[in-house]
Amino acid sequence: MSLDLNEIRKEIDEIDAGIVDLYEKRMNLCKNVAEFKIQNNKKVLDKAREEEKIKKVSEFAKNDFDKKAIEELFTQIMAISRKMQYQILAENGLGMDMHFEKLDKLEKSGKKVVYQGVPGAYSHQAMINYFGEDVEHFNVATFRDAMEAIKEGKADYGVLPIENSTAGIVNDVYDLLVEYDNYIVDQTDVLVSHALLGTKDSTIDDIKVVYSHPQGLMQCQNFLEEHKDWQQIAQPNTAGSAKKVVEENDKSQAAIASVIAGKIYGLKVLEENINRNNENTTRFIIVGNKKVFEKKASKICISFEISHKSGTLYNILSHFIFNGLNMTKIESRPIKNKTWEYRFFVEFEGLLDEPAVLNALRGVLEEANSVKILGNY
Repeated sequence: MSLDLNEIRKEIDEIDAGIVDLYEKRMNLCKNVAEFKIQNNKKVLDKAREEEKIKKVSEFAKNDFDKKAIEELFTQIMAISRKMQYQILAENGLGMDMHFEKLDKLEKSGKKVVYQGVPGAYSHQAMINYFGEDVEHFNVATFRDAMEAIKEGKADYGVLPIENSTAGIVNDVYDLLVEYDNYIVDQTDVLVSHALLGTKDSTIDDIKVVYSHPQGLMQCQNFLEEHKDWQQIAQPNTAGSAKKVVEENDKSQAAIASVIAGKIYGLKVLEENINRNNENTTRFIIVGNKKVFEKKASKICISFEISHKSGTLYNILSHFIFNGLNMTKIESRPIKNKTWEYRFFVEFEGLLDEPAVLNALRGVLEEANSVKILGNY
């Protein structure tokens, strides 16, 4: 018996039309379900009911492959039904209030700012870039110290690194954003341009030892390969390396740090841009202790935890896709005291008062185990 592909496709088209018709009938009934839940103050997600329904329909399948396929198909149908119900809730005035205040502009004048590190660090540079040189400020030793200062009101804002274009995310900062009730209100980028800094009386020929943060040494590896006789010694940070060279006042020692660190500590710039990468950028976040966002904000970051089950991450991310929101980043971090379980961080475009954003967040808040909005910036 010969097969006619066109005839087969024609039959498939007829079946597909029937599927669409049945789907629309099912969704109309789901609207009635939404109305009932509104009248009776019931949550949209009923996990027990969904699991029971999926188990029941999968039993109609005649083989294991179709059983799995039916489970997946009805999982998606129910997910779509929930998204429609969330929209109906919003249309009935039951939208989400994220309790964030929208500002015309973030107030910078008269504010006190904290940054982690020592004067001359790239965090210091980021603070100057965003707030200006005259802002009242102080520095602390650790990221946690900075978050504590913001929490306690000792600082109005903090400047913390969140990501480097070559080294990746700053894990500790992500974790602290979940732990503290502080929020991202803006961001600023700093181009990382390392310089070789020495004492006033030194030349590049005098150098025998070079200090820097491990990443600084790594980022300048091509330059350091040209000076294989130099001893490389890692330090906690780049600006601290410059401070060490000043304190020891030995012209055989040099630091890899920023030009601004050289100016602050009175060191000579022996060579600039030794990392030789014009695209190495560190992103810093501006953090405050109030739930505010500017009307010009364009990105939202949230964190969430989900059950360690197949498909749960996909179901959460589908809320962004369904509402036409563009995700710009997704990261994961292990959850303390929960082996092989992870907290996810998602950054996406939008404002916290936009209907599509609110609809997506409603789905995430209903279906994830825990959620925190980290900021709109």
